[in-house]
Amino acid sequence: MDQIKLGTKENWQQFTLLVIVNALVGAMIGTERSIFAEYAVANFDLSGQTAFMSFIIVFGIAKAISNYQVGKLFAKYGRKKMLIVGWLVVLPVPLIFLYANHWYLVVLANVLLGISQGFAWSSTIVMKIDLVGPKNRGFAMGLNEFAGYAAVGVMALVTGWIAEHYSILPYVFYLAFIIAWIGLFLSVLFVKDTTDHVLIESSESDLKMLSNIANETTFKHKTLSSVTQAGFVNNMNDGMLWGLLPVLLISKGFSLDTVGLVVFIYPFVWGVGQLFTGKMSDHFNLKKMLFFGMLLQGFAIISLYFYPNYINYILSSIVLGIGTALVYPTFFTVISKVVHPEQRAESIGVFRLYRDGGYAAGAFLAGLLADIFSVGVAVLITGIITLLSAIVIQVRMKPVS
Repeated sequence: MDQIKLGTKENWQQFTLLVIVNALVGAMIGTERSIFAEYAVANFDLSGQTAFMSFIIVFGIAKAISNYQVGKLFAKYGRKKMLIVGWLVVLPVPLIFLYANHWYLVVLANVLLGISQGFAWSSTIVMKIDLVGPKNRGFAMGLNEFAGYAAVGVMALVTGWIAEHYSILPYVFYLAFIIAWIGLFLSVLFVKDTTDHVLIESSESDLKMLSNIANETTFKHKTLSSVTQAGFVNNMNDGMLWGLLPVLLISKGFSLDTVGLVVFIYPFVWGVGQLFTGKMSDHFNLKKMLFFGMLLQGFAIISLYFYPNYINYILSSIVLGIGTALVYPTFFTVISKVVHPEQRAESIGVFRLYRDGGYAAGAFLAGLLADIFSVGVAVLITGIITLLSAIVIQVRMKPVS
């Protein structure tokens, strides 16, 4: 343990490897992002937004529960083993999509994908935080989330192009299968556990221990609970966009590769933006970053309702990506600054339980509203809820810098 040091430069090899691994984790989601509406219609003749959104609902629930459980398992089994579990769980997913003849099999595949994301993405986040120490956490989170969500965007673009010029089956899921095996290979052979880094930081920390991690992260602690609700709303609107934006664009007559371009812009700007916002969160007021990020998201989503044209879809996707980039790495930077190192992984697990539960809530709410009213109304209400989340940040959260 005497040879272990904290810092980005001191651990650059492992840090870089984990950035690559997390890009692969994000790419697994990206394979679905732009083509799933067409996949569902072409292969299952699925009708009704609520039914279609079921695949996102189960994904969100599975990922949320996995986030919480892996937060507890880190202390017992270490980070690397949980990362490997994440890759093992996702291996059969592309095969299920290739050969599924019933919708329940597709839903099952997304349950497995959600579990995998919970284990694998949580592992890469926590391991990077462990490696870098307290000085460059925002930068580390920015790189982590950049890698993951830029990969989501790139894969959405690539798979949209493949679907338009070739076909969804089998090529998209062949690609996903290859990505899963590469991720498992790198994780087993080259990734090293970071538990000892936590022990070193714990010996130097003067932060007080939380009396009840779940309760304080969710309700009691003003800063942590504010971050948790914002994370929930952030993924709620992302769950809505994941399911309904391609449907909205297809209903306007756009081709699949055009849909792929629009769907690509939001997560790509979100991902690339975090290269800058992550570093900003090491130096700027974190409360203000969260407030303005949620505010931009809300206005961008609402504009989709009032200005339903191609140019606005592009511009709104850019603004939405900037807003999300402001908040995403900042969530983890705040938690790292106010929670003791020994409780950090579990607190992040609780936060991610609610944050990714937002996927399920957003998909259910958006699907229900779309069926009862219209896709546009679902988009509008989601945007309003996002603005309310920004107000909660402003009123309840204490300044963190």
